[in-house]
Amino acid sequence: MKTPESRLEALGLSLPKAMPAVANYVPFVLSQSHLFVSGQISSNANGLILGRLGETMSLEEGQVAARYCGLNLIAQCQFALGGLSRIKRVVKLGGFVNAHSDFIDIPQVINGCSDLMVEVFGELGRHARSAVACPVLPLGVAVEIDGVFEIA
Repeated sequence: MKTPESRLEALGLSLPKAMPAVANYVPFVLSQSHLFVSGQISSNANGLILGRLGETMSLEEGQVAARYCGLNLIAQCQFALGGLSRIKRVVKLGGFVNAHSDFIDIPQVINGCSDLMVEVFGELGRHARSAVACPVLPLGVAVEIDGVFEIA
């Protein structure tokens, strides 16, 4: 049986360091059988992924930004739990996209993260979800995604 860690390795992906909070909140909360992870912004080893979909970014660039949000979510899970084997299910993702008012492909942007969750956790990565457009996001990032995970 493949583990999330082995799937990440097979995909050629490594997790970034879990990001600290940038305001008055905590990066995650463990509550009984669930892990709630605060919104993770689009960033990678080169820094923040800034921009507005439909204005300065394409759909494909937005999907990449959302994928990085997913990697940051998984990194927070690993930090909170000491590993990924305790994750029983990805329950819900909440996606926010910095988008021009004419840009309507919000769900397709968030698919960048949703697809990653299925690639890493298999069928247990399939989840409920919301995808919302915003006129601006913190620090000017392109995408922010939070998550709820069922844990053992």
